[in-house]
Amino acid sequence: MRFFTNEVKIALVAIVGIVLLFFGLNFLKGQSLFTTDHPYYIHFDNIQGLSASNPIYADGFQVGVVKDIHYDYSGEKGVFVLFDADNELRIPSGTTAEIQSDLMGNVKVNLIFAHGSNNYMTPGDTLIGGTNAGLMGSVNQLMPTIQQMMPKLDSILTSVNQLLADPAIANSLHNVETISQDLTVTTAKLNVLMASLNTQVPSLVTKAGTAIDKANVTLDNTNTLTANLAAVDIAGTMSKVDHTLANVQSVTDQLNSKNGSLGLLINDGSLYNNLNATMQSADSLLTNLKAHPKRYVHFSIFGRKDR
Repeated sequence: MRFFTNEVKIALVAIVGIVLLFFGLNFLKGQSLFTTDHPYYIHFDNIQGLSASNPIYADGFQVGVVKDIHYDYSGEKGVFVLFDADNELRIPSGTTAEIQSDLMGNVKVNLIFAHGSNNYMTPGDTLIGGTNAGLMGSVNQLMPTIQQMMPKLDSILTSVNQLLADPAIANSLHNVETISQDLTVTTAKLNVLMASLNTQVPSLVTKAGTAIDKANVTLDNTNTLTANLAAVDIAGTMSKVDHTLANVQSVTDQLNSKNGSLGLLINDGSLYNNLNATMQSADSLLTNLKAHPKRYVHFSIFGRKDR
């Protein structure tokens, strides 16, 4: 009779499968399979959903997992959490632990080392635990304020809806669209104008250069004229002008004086009267001469003079 019958083989395969399943589950839970970790306890008043296999972190690094949780149903001692830590981890005395959860509902335990302590806890000791609300706690603290703000937000949204329902908004948007189209047309015209200016700028620059050259020539001529004016004897010219003005003044004085001939001719009224009388006599004489020429001039060979 053979020992390794089909039934025995099936039983052995089942046993091996169960063992592999056990170690696989422990491995997935983060429990060490071939090393001996050191157990520690943490006392909590509220574990906030902490369960076995949740990770234990120290300074952001996972140093162990929750192995078991013991709840005191009498309500006097709270909850004790057993966790296995790496056997190389040395926990300073006075270290505390806190439970922290994120938005996704994941729960973990953070060890807060007591720095500066020279004593270390031994495996089996109990740490004092607490809770850290984290982001969810901050949100819970903000909830009363948010609840107070909700009516105000509702009124604000109502006002916004009324404002958006106003026909003036639609008209304003239509005007904005019209303005945008006008701006597009204006921009196109401006582009054409700029292109025209770009073609005309070189000729304008050339003309500007020519104008500058002419301005330089004019300035040179001005400098020459200024130099010639500077070379003129202004003092001598002004002296001659003064002398001429003095002569003119002398002539004017003589004309205004009654001592000279011109002064008498201009200022003496009797001379004017005499000249006027003389002119009248001469006029009468010429008139009589025209009327009786034979009284003054007569040429006769045989006759006598008519008196």
